[in-house]
Amino acid sequence: MNPTADLQSFFGAWELFELPALAATFAGAALGLLGVYVVLRRLVFLSAAVSQAAGLGVALALFAGHLGAAAFLASPLLGASATTLAAVLLIATARGSRRASPVGHDALLGFVWLLGAAGTLAVGTRLGAEMHDVEGLLFGSAVAVSPADFAVVRLVTFAVLVLQLWWWRGFASVSFDPVGARVRGLPVRILDLALYVSLALAISVSTRVLGALPTFAFSVLPALAAVRLVANVPRALLLGTVLGAASGFVGYVVAYLWQLPVGAAQTLVALAIVIAVWPLGRLRGR
Repeated sequence: MNPTADLQSFFGAWELFELPALAATFAGAALGLLGVYVVLRRLVFLSAAVSQAAGLGVALALFAGHLGAAAFLASPLLGASATTLAAVLLIATARGSRRASPVGHDALLGFVWLLGAAGTLAVGTRLGAEMHDVEGLLFGSAVAVSPADFAVVRLVTFAVLVLQLWWWRGFASVSFDPVGARVRGLPVRILDLALYVSLALAISVSTRVLGALPTFAFSVLPALAAVRLVANVPRALLLGTVLGAASGFVGYVVAYLWQLPVGAAQTLVALAIVIAVWPLGRLRGR
């Protein structure tokens, strides 16, 4: 393999790869930013559970279309958004409850993850030839992205970035000092809800377009590298955004060069970034 020649051929046929490569870049940027809150609030398995719930929503929408349901009920994006939002609100409500619960938060995350994963596979077996689409949802195979899907990814990324830029101080306050935020009169419940809904929307769209595996990777690994390298929230948010975007784009290029599944390549690139920066974080700590 000649990497230089292959890169030239990749960019020479850029019109074929533009939408999936840019979709991964935008989704990685949005999830890389939101992932900082996921990592620092110790909600890593929230992303895994919610991405599986999104996969179940897509599978249910495909099954509804298989049964001849109305077009809006068979919309994969609507299905992903509905199940993701339901999962996030369930988890957020349980997490924010002040009453002691006999069911632990981790157990609830496990329940949502298992329901999403098993439900997606179970529904997928009823789809016949469309089972390939379900496998793509689970592992990520975004070789091609439609203009409509790319437009949705771009819109959601723009909305997430604008909201985070506008309210980042509030999100940081309720994430790391909720008691102090209440004392200062911040709308803690509204800020928490906005953060959870942003995460649900970004995960549902990314899962629908890219798959659950890269979505989970983008929402955890770039942020993990960012918080390892920098010591304050604004820089971590910026670095998480950049590393997430790089994971999406470089991962797509790596998949092309080495003929790998796209989702796996994007996940491996994000993992490689974490491995590369981990010693640097130790040096910074010293």
